[in-house]
Amino acid sequence: MNYIENPSKNLWTEILKRPTQSVNTIEQTVNQLFDDIKRNGDKAVSKYTELFDGASLSHFLVSESELKSASKYVTAELKEAIQQAKSNIETFHAAQKTAPIKVETQPGVLCWQEKRAIENIGLYIPGGSAPLFSTVLMLAVPAQIAGCKEIILCTPPNKDGQIANEILYTAALCGVTKVIKVGGIQAVAGLTFGTESIPKVNKIFGPGNQFVTVAKQMATKYGVAIDMPAGPSELLVVADHSANASYVASDLLSQAEHGADSQVILVSTSKALIKAVERELYKQLKALPRQEIAEQALASSKLILVDSHAIALDLINEYAPEHLIICTKNEDYYCANVVNAGSVFIGNFTPESAGDYASGTNHTLPTNGFSKAYSGVNLDSFMKSMTFQKITKSGLRTLGKTIEIMAEAEGLQAHKNAVSIRLKDL
Repeated sequence: MNYIENPSKNLWTEILKRPTQSVNTIEQTVNQLFDDIKRNGDKAVSKYTELFDGASLSHFLVSESELKSASKYVTAELKEAIQQAKSNIETFHAAQKTAPIKVETQPGVLCWQEKRAIENIGLYIPGGSAPLFSTVLMLAVPAQIAGCKEIILCTPPNKDGQIANEILYTAALCGVTKVIKVGGIQAVAGLTFGTESIPKVNKIFGPGNQFVTVAKQMATKYGVAIDMPAGPSELLVVADHSANASYVASDLLSQAEHGADSQVILVSTSKALIKAVERELYKQLKALPRQEIAEQALASSKLILVDSHAIALDLINEYAPEHLIICTKNEDYYCANVVNAGSVFIGNFTPESAGDYASGTNHTLPTNGFSKAYSGVNLDSFMKSMTFQKITKSGLRTLGKTIEIMAEAEGLQAHKNAVSIRLKDL
């Protein structure tokens, strides 16, 4: 990792750059695939599935028998773990339900807000070297609680055209409507336009690589909503002399192993801690099966020494990390003042992995600085807020004049007339 000592503020933008490709470069590829899939449907999807995933498929829908048989290949121990995680995720997200809000803004004018589930949603589940069945839990569980009618799951197949049994088992457990063997840009394009095999949806959820992230943003140009721009994983740890160096190193590596384009950053007020963490990193790295991937991620990651907690906090808010771990004696200071982070983990015994799997919070979070404006996935992500109003005769009698004056001032006579014609009958 790159060690940086007390960087001046005018260098922060350069230091905190993410290791991602230019969006312009990716957009060209995404545009090409979107156009092809819009015109040619499954034929184009099949072509790109063979090109990018090495799988030649005549159909993409996972059959009922495939879903049922997957259960046989998942160990009882893993099933129990998935069930416990599911229970915690259900508990946390069910607690986010809110009752309708009703208010009489003035006598005879009743306004209220109710929430309705988004009817058709698409879930993108990364596959490849690490099939993320945990993401199925994070997306399908709140979708079920919200009451989404159709839950379409897309995930890339392996070269044999198969989906990981863990993903299929979890999808069946969580009430997913259809599982489709398609990944990457082609999955997002299919969910955007609809093809012979892939239903068109109203909103697309789920993390992915840079290509998937740009594809999701492209989907919004065609009237499909997305949860957020969620790309390669990232973690920032802020720690002082009270932190456990081996714990900090393990957290950094837990995110570095996601992919070569992941990024991890340690910000500390203690030079001794940084050196200890660096030693632990190299020791723990050697034992990882995904050592090569983690090493590539570490090459674009940073160890940053700062003079004070105030500077550390400013740097955190500037970076706006997807995940933030706080391992300092004055953790309350950071908790009270951090404004830009997707999800926050506090104390030496709260590893980021807990949120990734089983504590109950959602792990689908904004990356690449988008936590400055976006929230992570929550129950409201799967719902829309609708407003209602009902005005009585007496209510319109007292409110009508206000509406007439405002409409006339804006030069919208028909708006005024819609009130005036009613007032005449009162």
